[in-house]
Amino acid sequence: MDIDRLTEKIIGCAYKVHNSLGPGFVEKVYENALRIDLEERRLKVKQQEPVTVYYREHIVGEFSADLIIEDRIVVELKAIRNVAKEHEVQLVNYLNATKIDHGLLINFGSSVEVKRKFREYD
Repeated sequence: MDIDRLTEKIIGCAYKVHNSLGPGFVEKVYENALRIDLEERRLKVKQQEPVTVYYREHIVGEFSADLIIEDRIVVELKAIRNVAKEHEVQLVNYLNATKIDHGLLINFGSSVEVKRKFREYD
């Protein structure tokens, strides 16, 4: 499946989840529901996948990616009023750490907000 079609499926599932649950839940509720919908579409989903961050071959930290879909898209979820630039930067950092080229920042606020991010090459 090409990356645009995969992205479209993920966004469609996010809207389905939000239309069903509505606004106001904590992020984890949307994360769990989205995982269910994605897996029902037979997509490979890793939830809260541990990722190690390196600096000059030294481990300097770890984080958990909310969702990694098909090992091709990192999905960072929020359930907040407004997405800030810091959230976008966080996703780009996750892309760099995982070496995955495509990311989606999905906010389950009053309506679904999606920002698509790409890892930049040097």
